Amino acid sequence: MMGWLTHLCSTLLTTVIDVLPIAAIIFGFQLFVIRRPLPAPERILTGFALVIVGLSFFLLGLEQALFPVGRSMATQLIELGERSGGFLWVYLFAFAIGASTTIAEPSLIAVAIKANQVSGGAIGVWGLRLAVALGVAIGISLGAWRIVSGYPIHWFIIAGYIVVVIQTTLAPKLIIPLAYDSGGVTTSTVTVPLVAALGLGLAENIEGRSALIDGFGLIAFASLFPMITVMAYAQIAQWRGQHKSDSTQEDQDDAL
Repeated sequence: MMGWLTHLCSTLLTTVIDVLPIAAIIFGFQLFVIRRPLPAPERILTGFALVIVGLSFFLLGLEQALFPVGRSMATQLIELGERSGGFLWVYLFAFAIGASTTIAEPSLIAVAIKANQVSGGAIGVWGLRLAVALGVAIGISLGAWRIVSGYPIHWFIIAGYIVVVIQTTLAPKLIIPLAYDSGGVTTSTVTVPLVAALGLGLAENIEGRSALIDGFGLIAFASLFPMITVMAYAQIAQWRGQHKSDSTQEDQDDAL
């Protein structure tokens, strides 16, 4: 218990040091550039204190739970794959963990709600979240297959961005900036720890793989494929809208 409390205090101190530059910039600009008093200073200071405490517990939770769980699952799935003669369960777990962590990602929820508000409801909250989750799930499972097979990562990334560039020229202009942002919001608090732990666990338990070279890189897949699926989602929605409009026009012409 004492060791846990000591570790918590050490994490709390590290978090305070990390947050201090942010506070210095915000308060410095407010006081010396804008030259106005802070609105509701008690609430702001309370908020900063809560952020520091929350980050400390979050970082401690990552170290004590999420990273060990990810590595443990990867180890057990590799052992299961070696016994059964295939790694299908590894890819299914990668797909499921990619989709589930993305659905729970707070930053994605915030972006989806704002996109829905700004677009006047044209962009659905759940439609965007599911499109991003599908992209992350595909990317993580493909990245897990790359680790197992040992293929170089750069060929996958190059091919993926070629697809993104082509889609950018064809997708509705409204969705392109949001699709690019969707690739960034996936690399946040919930997804990154589990995905990184999964990649390292796979690389450490497969003979001939390097934890440094092969273990990392799954996050790149998690950032790349949501851009593809979000633009594909918009393209399919646009095609369906045009098809419905054409069908309605044909019905009207037949009626006349």
